[in-house]
Amino acid sequence: MATHHAKSGELVDLKTWANDLKKEQSKAITKTKGLELARIVIEAGADMHHSDYCSVAGATVFQCIEGHVILKLPDEEISIQQGQLVYLDAGVKHALSGVQKSVVLLTIVL
Repeated sequence: MATHHAKSGELVDLKTWANDLKKEQSKAITKTKGLELARIVIEAGADMHHSDYCSVAGATVFQCIEGHVILKLPDEEISIQQGQLVYLDAGVKHALSGVQKSVVLLTIVL
């Protein structure tokens, strides 16, 4: 069964968005031609990119809703805590890891 994705104009509560899943985990919010939104859950000590860095074709924003994560870039690491966000240009290599159990809003402009 497919999970629900938000429609234009629909209110999304990021704290409860994945309640339709059996366990708390990451879930896409919506994807259109120009935009992708996802609620990412990262456990403390977990690395979202297990083997290496990744990059995407669009500009990316990581907004920490709950917890504390580290955004790893090839030349630096950026600490992002609740209420903070970081913007990356398209194509920037990155990895994300959890310092605490965290919820992150991932926005990709395609």
